[in-house]
Amino acid sequence: VQLQASGGGLVQPGGSLRLSCAASGRTFSSAYMGWFRQAPGKEREFVAAISGSGGITSYADSVQGRFTISRVNPENTVYLQMNSLRPVDTAVYYCAGGALTMTTMQARYHYWGQGTQVTVSS
Repeated sequence: VQLQASGGGLVQPGGSLRLSCAASGRTFSSAYMGWFRQAPGKEREFVAAISGSGGITSYADSVQGRFTISRVNPENTVYLQMNSLRPVDTAVYYCAGGALTMTTMQARYHYWGQGTQVTVSS
């Protein structure tokens, strides 16, 4: 399975971005997918995750109510809609896949994309 993240960029505080993660592989629709991020000088952290059907989602407290994770299985794509962005959201965002259950633990995800930079600044 290969994951390709895209959609990052520079946005002003309060703005929005939508990240995409395109996946290859036959098992996409059954796998839990997630988004993680790594800010400069910090550890990579969990952002959001979604079940194979899309019916169950989980969010970090820091993004709850501002970010929405979704997926379109026929298109093998996972999205992260980010609204009300703040400077603290600046990071490289990674999509991850292949988890067998809903989890915030990076080690449980078997596949990783290359990351896309999100910068929130005026």
